[in-house]
Amino acid sequence: MAFTDELYEAALPVWEAQLHHPFVRGLGDGSLEEERFKRWVRQDYLYLKEFARVFAFAAAKADTLESMAWYARVLDLTLNTEMELHRAYAARFGLDPADLEAEPMWPTTRAYTDFLVRTAAGGDLAEIVAALLPCAWGYVYLARKLAERGLPEDSRYADWIRQYSSEEFASAADWLKREMDRLAEASPGKKEVLKQLFLVSCRYEWRFWEMCWKGERWGPEE
Repeated sequence: MAFTDELYEAALPVWEAQLHHPFVRGLGDGSLEEERFKRWVRQDYLYLKEFARVFAFAAAKADTLESMAWYARVLDLTLNTEMELHRAYAARFGLDPADLEAEPMWPTTRAYTDFLVRTAAGGDLAEIVAALLPCAWGYVYLARKLAERGLPEDSRYADWIRQYSSEEFASAADWLKREMDRLAEASPGKKEVLKQLFLVSCRYEWRFWEMCWKGERWGPEE
């Protein structure tokens, strides 16, 4: 059994909980209130900024030239392509770049991204990959499950499902899975540590949906 097979078994209850979350269900059938999805758009934009830093650390700590090139390429795509696409997508919900830049980072977004950046700064490459893998792999899992049920009439939600269920996005997740297996095989004594990092990110992914569904505040001073 590959290490990512073990991770899949460990993550499946969390992914299924995400799939049944009212935010994800509403995204899939088109019933999700627009304001709730706009929360995701704004917070995910902030998340992407910090996620890019994780790939920068991964490129710096890569142990092979192939890995270094892949992480550097994803870093460039995130900063110079994906974030521009995110701004264009946000415009379909009436959000302009100034709205995205002015958005305060909510507690769950802050906690999740701090966990990722801290792991990337202090950990080795295997730990970095374990922490970042749930974002790519989990979105493919959710989007493909939603696609199997049929696309919603709202083209904005349908496009979200198409993007994250696409072969391009799945290919990136598959590369990271192979990388995780390679790194875990080289450090078999670390597998439990890697699994726990992976699961923490999976749980933060669930918390992210919950945050966007309910909204969050830092405290009464806001």
